[in-house]
Amino acid sequence: LQVVFFGDMFQLPPVVANDIEAMRFQLEYDSPYFFSAHLFQDQTFFLEMMELNKVYRQENRNFLRLLESVRLNRLDYDDLEDLNSRHLPQFEPEDFYVTLSARNATVDRINQRELSRIPLEEKTYVATISGQFNPRLYPTDPALKLKLGAQVMFIKNDPDKRFVNGTIGKVIKLDKKNVTVQIEQADGTPTQLEVEPMEWEVVKYKPSEKDPNRIETETLGNFTQLPLRLAWAITIHKSQGKTFDKVIIDLGRGAFEHGQTYVALSRCRSLEGIVLKTPLRMQDILIDERVVQFYETHF
Repeated sequence: LQVVFFGDMFQLPPVVANDIEAMRFQLEYDSPYFFSAHLFQDQTFFLEMMELNKVYRQENRNFLRLLESVRLNRLDYDDLEDLNSRHLPQFEPEDFYVTLSARNATVDRINQRELSRIPLEEKTYVATISGQFNPRLYPTDPALKLKLGAQVMFIKNDPDKRFVNGTIGKVIKLDKKNVTVQIEQADGTPTQLEVEPMEWEVVKYKPSEKDPNRIETETLGNFTQLPLRLAWAITIHKSQGKTFDKVIIDLGRGAFEHGQTYVALSRCRSLEGIVLKTPLRMQDILIDERVVQFYETHF
């Protein structure tokens, strides 16, 4: 099969889910990265590399330059000073700001604290789950607790293009099965959206029994729920692929994973939309030398 791969190796590294996976990688491969697959060592294997250079999330050239410096670990102290101009110790969070944190415990604490501060009745929306759907893969809470005024994030693209994965909004109406969420358009105009449950599938790919040259899909499990999660805060890991206008970056005691700082900074459309909880340090810019070696070998 001819396969096309898309991705950015300078973002967060592959997730090794458990000790068994970790042991297998240590015994069989040089790293968990795709380029350590045995196939890549085969002399007959051919990989054509293309680098996409058009950036759609950000437009400001200085911010793009700063992000690229963080991504490739080429940041100097002037660049660091530019980024740390967004450290605002007296900043009070406003609506539609989302905190990006390196740790799950911090995210859960912020979301539960903010939800409990709303002195209104809580309503629970229960997901419909069928077949084989690993709880680790649930896209949102199977019992989603919401209140009027709760800040939420959409976690799926709308077929009608009203919202995308990562759109931030505020709950303004709770019905029996649906909720209404108010979002801000790019020009600041408020828009109300009625949100219904949506479906996620776990799919298995297999050769067609009728034609071995074709690949078919088999649905193993379904998860149906409102495409929302509480979003006063989310983890940097779960923010990958999302775009925000206003973010508070909370690295706690500092970055501890390759690409973590780059992913957090690059989620935002502009430097002005970023607030740093603590100043960035040079040691927060972490990059995996195995990725650098592969990148420099092929570009």
